[in-house]
Amino acid sequence: MNLYKGYEMVIGLEVHVELKTKTKIFCNCKTDFGAEPNTHVCPVCMGMPGTLPVLNEKVVDYAVKAGIATNCTIARHSKQDRKNYFYPDLPKAYQISQYDLPLCEHGYLDIESESGTKRVGITRIHIEEDAGKLVHDEKLGTLIDCNRCGVPLIEIVSEPDIRSAAEADAYLRKLRATIMYTGVSDCKMNEGSLRCDVNLSVRKPGEPFGIRTEMKNLNSFKAIAHAIEGERARQIELLEAGKEVVQETRRWDDNKESSYAMRSKEDAQDYRYFPEPDLVPVVISDEWIREVKARQPELRPEKLERYSREFDIPRYDAELITESKKVADLFEKTVELCGKPKKVSNWIMGEMFRLMKERGMEAEHLAFSPENLAKLIDLADTGTINSSVAKKVFEKIFTDNVDPEKYVEEQGLKTVNDEGALRAAVEKVLADNPQAVADYKGGKQKAFGALMGQSMRAMKGKADPASVTKMIKELLEKQ
Repeated sequence: MNLYKGYEMVIGLEVHVELKTKTKIFCNCKTDFGAEPNTHVCPVCMGMPGTLPVLNEKVVDYAVKAGIATNCTIARHSKQDRKNYFYPDLPKAYQISQYDLPLCEHGYLDIESESGTKRVGITRIHIEEDAGKLVHDEKLGTLIDCNRCGVPLIEIVSEPDIRSAAEADAYLRKLRATIMYTGVSDCKMNEGSLRCDVNLSVRKPGEPFGIRTEMKNLNSFKAIAHAIEGERARQIELLEAGKEVVQETRRWDDNKESSYAMRSKEDAQDYRYFPEPDLVPVVISDEWIREVKARQPELRPEKLERYSREFDIPRYDAELITESKKVADLFEKTVELCGKPKKVSNWIMGEMFRLMKERGMEAEHLAFSPENLAKLIDLADTGTINSSVAKKVFEKIFTDNVDPEKYVEEQGLKTVNDEGALRAAVEKVLADNPQAVADYKGGKQKAFGALMGQSMRAMKGKADPASVTKMIKELLEKQ
């Protein structure tokens, strides 16, 4: 049990996912990210009087796909409701959402926690429209960009089954990977297409749930973990001081690593929900659900099992590779081209992940082709380039997606197999470093590494390391 000062956390997450449709949920405006402010708007998504919404069928299709992937029951009959509240980025002063009859209910995801496999329940998944965006400018004040108004969302609400920041992280990563595998969203947290609200309370084990707070619109795994730990400490300090926790909505500031109150937390009655009068109910047939299931792509659990059967790679490698559909697709396509799954896995697990970490880069931003990775692996396997050169070439592939065959040829990076040139270079290194030679003969193995390094430099890194090692030893034995 994850306890801190005798208290445990009770956490439920509300995850908002923007769906990857070409147009908005109730109009034909585009959903492209990054457009000039207020250019993807129309009378419908701006809430002009007299306009009528028309539901985008693709939104329902995508929501059903997400529901099936998260083990939900799909409602054959659901409806949409008006959620009434006033905020500057909500032109209509209400949001079309779903209240008592959501599209998907009673799902779950299994995660790996500190105590083993744990099931986190999913209360519901419902469809709704996104609000706009407030842009704060020091000179101009607060500006409103309505491009995001009407972009389709699914809201995925978990049961309060999570008990630690680690469990929250595991659930969110599993959920994000699952949604990305379905293809209904790119889940780019840096662009706001996946955002998370954290509902958190603390209690002594066995006691009823405490008063919860909600932290809004967290958009990175780091911020979510920090917000959870910070809010836990804040609530426990209040209770230990004999004070009460107030039900409220709070904003987490990751720079200051603290939260501040935004407003009192609303309950359902505060939103004055009522059925949306301009939209008919959503009716889904058994045939539609069967058709969506038939189109459902291979999800991560099935992919992991297949990797165990088809590819000779460790389970650990398979788990990391399949965390991202983008990486899994890259792996499979490269294997298809070169037929060397273990070597493809080694390049992904080693050099690719290293470069991604150095650059703070998400898998979705990888831009090099599997064709070029397959060519590089073949070049290294045939000895056309040595391992040191291969790593340098991979970095050029990673950053610029160069064709490795052409790049190696143009840069003169092929392995030098001229034994006469190698012998001459090593002889000169040994002659120039008598102390290192003496140290090696005296039993100091490090001296061999120094001779090896200088010999490789003399060959400009283009010699085969095994050939250099053999040549050094052969010449040293003759001295």
